[in-house]
Amino acid sequence: MALQIKNNAGVYEINGKLNAQNVNSLKNHFKMLIEKSKIVTISLNQINEIDKTAVDAISNLYKKALSENKVFYIIGQENKKVNQQFQTEKMNYILRRDVL
Repeated sequence: MALQIKNNAGVYEINGKLNAQNVNSLKNHFKMLIEKSKIVTISLNQINEIDKTAVDAISNLYKKALSENKVFYIIGQENKKVNQQFQTEKMNYILRRDVL
C-alpha cells in the first residue's frame, strides 16, 4: 500500500508503509503544516511498516516543531510495529496513546 495522509478532524492519519523510499514526501508535507499551524497531530495507528529512516524523520519533525514553539502530537503507541521501532531507536518517549 502506498503512503497516504488523510486529515480526519484535524488529526493527520498516515496509512501504509513508511520507509526510506517515501519519507521525503512525509517530511515536506509536515514541515509545511508546522510552519502554518500551532498544533499538528499525526496518527501512526494505520502504519503497517516503518523503518529507522522514518523514525528519524518523525523525530526531526518533532524537534523542529518544538524549536518553533509548536505543539506536535504523535499518536501511535498502541501500534506494536510503530512502538517497537521507536523503542529500538530510543525515541518511544515522543509517542502518545490514542487518546488526547
